[in-house]
Amino acid sequence: MHFCALLLSKILKTIIMRKQIITLVSLLTLSTTINAQQNESETIQIDKSQIRVETVLTEEEQAALSPQQVIEILKAGNERFVRSNLTARDHSFQIRESADAQFPKAIVLSCVDSRVPVEDVFDKGIGDIFVARVAGNFVNDDILGSMEFATKVAGAKLILVLGHENCGAIHAAIDGAKLGHITGMLKNIAPAIKRSTVAKGPRSSQNRLLVHEVSENNVIVTIEKIVKESEILKKMMENGEIDIKGAVYDMDTGVVNFL
Repeated sequence: MHFCALLLSKILKTIIMRKQIITLVSLLTLSTTINAQQNESETIQIDKSQIRVETVLTEEEQAALSPQQVIEILKAGNERFVRSNLTARDHSFQIRESADAQFPKAIVLSCVDSRVPVEDVFDKGIGDIFVARVAGNFVNDDILGSMEFATKVAGAKLILVLGHENCGAIHAAIDGAKLGHITGMLKNIAPAIKRSTVAKGPRSSQNRLLVHEVSENNVIVTIEKIVKESEILKKMMENGEIDIKGAVYDMDTGVVNFL
């Protein structure tokens, strides 16, 4: 009798353990199903009615623009950026539309600074603008060639040299920083420093007024160099085919101040 009681007890324990395992597996399966349903319900649905731009600029639309119109378009885009009212775009569609050709409105020469997202700053999307970037937004032969391609070949109507406040390259140039290839690069900003004589106080990057003055002069010097060293761009500007403008991006407000 004692043996039978022990055997019955083991059988009952085995049955209970199996039921517990089955219950645990069922609970895990139910939990996975619930999580999957929740994730599916949390999937972001794009409201196509909110997308305002699907197409890209055509050759005919680009040809119809004047340089002044492009300036106004960029100013209006920057106003939307400052108000956090960026245009909703169907990028997937625009990628396909621009695969075979491009007809941008402008080329922007900007610093490499990650805090100056050029396309966003002007509320522009795929195929809208060319962007050339180098620390200190100065011009050299490679960038001049890029500008000539963007305008003479690809039809852009505006060259915009975009500097910005609190530029690390400007700070380093003022302080005479020396490090690897940076040393030679900063020599391109030296003419703007030499021209900056209005700001009072120490000639160091701690002088915010001096940094601001050098930033603006660096844009002006760059424009002068573009006109001086590219006969193609100079003639296009004289003929009214393009314009060359300068601006400085305010890091505190997001506003682009045209010079």
